Amino acid sequence: MTYDFTKMPNSMDEFWMPFTPQRLFKGAPRIVTRADGMYYYDQDGRELLDGTAGLWCVNVGHNHPRIKDAITSQLNTLDFAHNFQMGHPSAFLAAKRLVEAMPKPIKHVFFSNSGSEAVDTALKIAMNYWRCKGQGGRRVIIGRERGYHGVGFGGISVGGLSYNRKMFGLLPNVDHIPHTHNLEKQAFSRGQPEWGADLADELERRITWLHDPESVAAVIIEPVAGSTGVLPPPKGYLERIRKICDKYGILLIFDEVITAFGRFGSTSSADYFGVMPDIITTAKGMTNGMVPMGATFVTGEIFDAFMNGPEIFTEFMHGYTYSGHPLACAAAIGTLDVLSEEKLYDHAKKMMKPFEDAVHSFKGLPRVIDVRNCGILGAVEFEKGPADDPYKWPREVMIRAFKEGVIVRFTGPTMAISPAIVIEQKHLDRIVDV
Repeated sequence: MTYDFTKMPNSMDEFWMPFTPQRLFKGAPRIVTRADGMYYYDQDGRELLDGTAGLWCVNVGHNHPRIKDAITSQLNTLDFAHNFQMGHPSAFLAAKRLVEAMPKPIKHVFFSNSGSEAVDTALKIAMNYWRCKGQGGRRVIIGRERGYHGVGFGGISVGGLSYNRKMFGLLPNVDHIPHTHNLEKQAFSRGQPEWGADLADELERRITWLHDPESVAAVIIEPVAGSTGVLPPPKGYLERIRKICDKYGILLIFDEVITAFGRFGSTSSADYFGVMPDIITTAKGMTNGMVPMGATFVTGEIFDAFMNGPEIFTEFMHGYTYSGHPLACAAAIGTLDVLSEEKLYDHAKKMMKPFEDAVHSFKGLPRVIDVRNCGILGAVEFEKGPADDPYKWPREVMIRAFKEGVIVRFTGPTMAISPAIVIEQKHLDRIVDV
């Protein structure tokens, strides 16, 4: 039997769509039916340049044959096996390959199914780590305003986006430091802003003034805040955060669900920024979006702290049915092969300056109040719309651009541009023109 997945059903009512105004969308839907390379295609075969790499995830382009071959090879031999006190080769191979691609202090990886799960796993590892070290009083996790760490209860608690938090109950023992965005001092900065490194000092004030330093388990931040509108860290900011964490013996978690696997010309943006965290969370680009997968990477020191009890006891009571799913592991292995064989990290580095020039060409246009970029991540921020529709302008840009054959995404007052790292100048020109 041959399936046809390009035809829409008679009704769209049944699907409760994520992060979407249901009635508005279903009144004028934007539907894609296939994808290849840098493009989606709609039901009429119309070409749509993907300016957002799916959802920050299709870093090496859609429908890549090498990754499809890896997934198909795995599917033809083993469709599913769990990793609860048994295992399968692909999980161990993927773990070895991924750890080898990360910065050297990283020695181990725990698999999950999404960035949200990777973050919740990181938070549990951080708290459990201090219990293993005999410092169970370290329970406080410090996040950052405007941070996005997924939609699990742990992620929305340490996250700092009000519209993700205010409708739900939150976890205790959580605090936040200020975000780094300041339009007056940073507007239209190219790359990392010159102003703002001293904003990191608020972390030390929170640790010493509001909390006993020995009560703080970890700090979690995105190297570049993504979903809030692409906020690059000021120069020197991440270095100060790392120094403060070291001073008080606090774990530093980088949420790299967006920034890992190519957007900064390396597997981890820790290499790009020259700042090494203790824990790294990833998802999205790790499998090029083909199969859902999340991963939480830790240093050898953290892993070894768990390995002190009797061998018959489970050291970390955590996991998911699909942790290390065979197809996801195959997709990760295939993605790593593509990144390496096609030298896409080098290509990303080459395209960073043309990308920066492209997004900053919007400076001076009506209603544009800021443009930001870092790596292959960009954002155009618009002035507020009417009181009853403050995000009117970026929404209209998104809808108009789709009609003109380019997909971009708005998040709050900002239009995000995050194409696959295989992007060429002709793609940049098309995005800018539309």
